[in-house]
Amino acid sequence: MSATHADLLSDLLDGKHRALARVITKIENREPGYRELVSELHSHTGDAEVIGITGSPGAGKSTLVDKVANYYRERGETVGVIAIDPSSPFTGGAVLGDRIRMASNVGDMDVFFRSMSARGSLGGLSTATSDAVKALDAFGKDKIIIETVGAGQNEIDIVKTADTVAVLMPPESGDNVQMLKAGILEIADVFVVNKADLPGANRTVTELTEMVHMRDGQPTPEFGDDVEYDWEPEIVETVAKDGEGVAEFVGVLDEHYDVLEATGMLDAKARTRYAEEIRALLREDANRLVASEIESQGGIEELVESVFERETDPYSVAAEVISPIEDCLHD
Repeated sequence: MSATHADLLSDLLDGKHRALARVITKIENREPGYRELVSELHSHTGDAEVIGITGSPGAGKSTLVDKVANYYRERGETVGVIAIDPSSPFTGGAVLGDRIRMASNVGDMDVFFRSMSARGSLGGLSTATSDAVKALDAFGKDKIIIETVGAGQNEIDIVKTADTVAVLMPPESGDNVQMLKAGILEIADVFVVNKADLPGANRTVTELTEMVHMRDGQPTPEFGDDVEYDWEPEIVETVAKDGEGVAEFVGVLDEHYDVLEATGMLDAKARTRYAEEIRALLREDANRLVASEIESQGGIEELVESVFERETDPYSVAAEVISPIEDCLHD
């Protein structure tokens, strides 16, 4: 590790927010040496509770996150928030930036807020988010909240890195079936019907209750076969803008975390996450090696042309490209 990165790591572990921000920037941009930084952070992690909050746009996630962060601060706990924002096609940055909407926590250095850009990186953002969580964890944040803008597959992959996943739905959003199709029901530990003072809230609660009861058991983590974990997703009603229901919501989050710890599911989920992280990194590295080998053979265009002219076929091309890599692995 370079001396600059060593100093940066030392400053982060000493609780300097500027160093934390710089490390997350290096992680997000995948700057040279960022992997070494994250590797060094790992031994300092494992103490933070990670909460994922997702749901349809307009459900009030940002407002709820603000109120929850404020509630934790009133309990004397420190908070880190990672908000996954849509990406600008022009700058590659987060369109909403570090959104000025954490109104309850402006000026509070113990609430660290950071936007990260969803750059269409085909799963890369889920790795970057996981690494940013490690930075916040190593820094010493007690609670880490991951907030996603939408509720598509990418968002699901991201919030699966959390210990507890909360899904927000506005009254009569009409998105219930779509969210169910997206796999939201399978990953939700808590459902929040926000804006519960609006018409249709009771109906949404009823629909969610029915869907929860229809659910076929709990998803079992890869390393959780011997864990006796029995948790039925709770449904909480909130009016986040007024702070109503926030205490109850946090209470459910606390209860779920206690169940995870008591049953061993917390450790099982961590092992499953690490397995997926290792696979993701191996895929990333393997893809890079393959891309390099393709270039050494004249580039993808030349290979495509030879297939188009019937001089060879896709299977043979794949075998030829992978052969030198296989030889290296077997040597």
